[in-house]
Amino acid sequence: MIIGTAGHIDHGKTTLVKALTGVDCDRLKEEKARGITLDLGYAYTPLPAGGTLGFIDVPGHEKLIHNMLAGATGIDFALLVIAADDGPMPQTREHLDIVELLGIRQGAVALTKIDAVSPERLAQAKAEIADLLAGTALAEAPLFPVAAVTGQGIAALRAHLDRMAAEIGERTRQGGFRLAIDRCFTLSGAGTVVTGTAFSGMVKAGDPLLLSPPGKTVRVRSLRVQDTAAESGHAGQRIALALAGIEKSEIDRGMWLLAPVLHAPTRRFDATLRVLPGQPPLKHWTQVHLHLGAEDVPARIALLGADEIPPGGEHWAQITLERDIGALAGDRFILRDAAARHTIGGGRVLDIFPPTRKKRSPERLAMLAALADDNPASALQLATSQQAGGIDLDTYALNRNLDTATLHAIAGELGLKRVGTTAFSAAHWQGLEDRLLAALAAEHERAPDMPGVERDRLRRLTQPALARPAFDTLLASPLADGRIAQTNAWLHLPEHHVQMAAGDRDLWQTLKPLLDAAPYAPPRVRDIAKATGVGEDAVRALLKRVARMGEAYPVAHDHYFTAAAVADLARRVATINQRDGMVRAAPLRDEIGGGRKVAIHILEFFDRIGYTRRVRDTHVLRGNPEQFGS
Repeated sequence: MIIGTAGHIDHGKTTLVKALTGVDCDRLKEEKARGITLDLGYAYTPLPAGGTLGFIDVPGHEKLIHNMLAGATGIDFALLVIAADDGPMPQTREHLDIVELLGIRQGAVALTKIDAVSPERLAQAKAEIADLLAGTALAEAPLFPVAAVTGQGIAALRAHLDRMAAEIGERTRQGGFRLAIDRCFTLSGAGTVVTGTAFSGMVKAGDPLLLSPPGKTVRVRSLRVQDTAAESGHAGQRIALALAGIEKSEIDRGMWLLAPVLHAPTRRFDATLRVLPGQPPLKHWTQVHLHLGAEDVPARIALLGADEIPPGGEHWAQITLERDIGALAGDRFILRDAAARHTIGGGRVLDIFPPTRKKRSPERLAMLAALADDNPASALQLATSQQAGGIDLDTYALNRNLDTATLHAIAGELGLKRVGTTAFSAAHWQGLEDRLLAALAAEHERAPDMPGVERDRLRRLTQPALARPAFDTLLASPLADGRIAQTNAWLHLPEHHVQMAAGDRDLWQTLKPLLDAAPYAPPRVRDIAKATGVGEDAVRALLKRVARMGEAYPVAHDHYFTAAAVADLARRVATINQRDGMVRAAPLRDEIGGGRKVAIHILEFFDRIGYTRRVRDTHVLRGNPEQFGS
């Protein structure tokens, strides 16, 4: 168990820790000289039942809150220290607010310096503390009157901490390893050493880790857990890691050491945010200092669905950061004002992959309400019922630090429909199928003279957020059982038929063999007119009507390919893309035996209709060859 002290300056936090552990946490020369704690201090003491009790001693001065916050994040138990002579002071209240905002629900109160006050003043101090704690998470916390110098009350407090350590137990070791770095130094024989509290997972000597946000790979040479040499460490422990492959100058407080799979630095995340009572209303786009882990970074608050958050209120917000930080869903953070003078609120990270568009829509706010559920299974169930385009399981797993196997097991237990890495609720999937059929029927009614709807357009009509692979899976069942039919590239209901006029059909039968004779380099309109003796305008008008029927495509100006040729070209492009990871004109030219100019026209045509996407001088597959028919 990690215990964090909290309290006003000069209320005896460091002296109390020394009395409990025998360790003086003031390690800096200036701290010794001035008699106050300036930076984080650490002490460890063995537990009677085995294991180690860890203490983080934090500075109490108002100007050193940033140092206090670097240590407070990640503690299990708060030890609120209040001097009997002073009683609760400004930093006592601010530290208590921080403890609450960080979600720390276990704690005790140490009423120090009782040997320096009268019984009347002692009783008064106890009453003041009761008033302070009323309505807070520590309202029922036990109070221990102590005199650290004489040892009075220390044994009772220590016994209570030992019992709480046994009751609280260890944190879960699930998920990838994350450690918030709060110190970095060089040690002879060990090299670069970092320390911090492990938020999740396990680590052992020899493990490769990633320094985040920079993204630099390091290796664990050795480690100490709670100031004892060890082969491994886990969540909830104070760990010192000797690292290979990096210099001290490359590491700053606030960075993270992570399992490589968790590296996802972000400058924006969605969160639930609470404003402290007694603070001014928090308005949209307010500038703040955000503290998360051991990091302190300027940020702005974009409120979602509200103009302001009143004192004591809570709402959704998207937080935009001045620089990249490491964060995952569930992480607690503290907000201080732009001048870093006082704490104004805090919150909990919900989504490190927030949308940039429609972030205030009712659908997105419903999604945030789902993600606010701490249980990953129930949150996933709610999320799949809210997200029109389904939930990407890989992203969800990273956001919540879940291993893939665990998440896929959860998805199976929930009976979710999975398409690749995307999951849908069974009811939502059925609703999408109903919308697909309804959209197709509506298009037939709107344009009865059209042979059907192209695949990608039908996807957008059904649900624009639906990824193409998911739409292909959605379409597969009604295609297989005959509820939807496909003619060339057109999808339509089986009962929907559009016939070409008799005159057009006869002329098309005359012209089509010319296109079939050279499927990858068919003649242009003027050449067809010259070869058949049909007027050029008549040929052009017919080919436009044929294209409207889906039996030909205008690949370039006055240059039409048959539907069969385009379907074959689509398959060839897909094959090249699968082989090379992209498509260029030269390989396609070699594949079809035509000229480079024709290959360029074909690829530009596929770009225009969304089958491929141009990336510099290459083309990457986006669609499915099946959209062009067989």
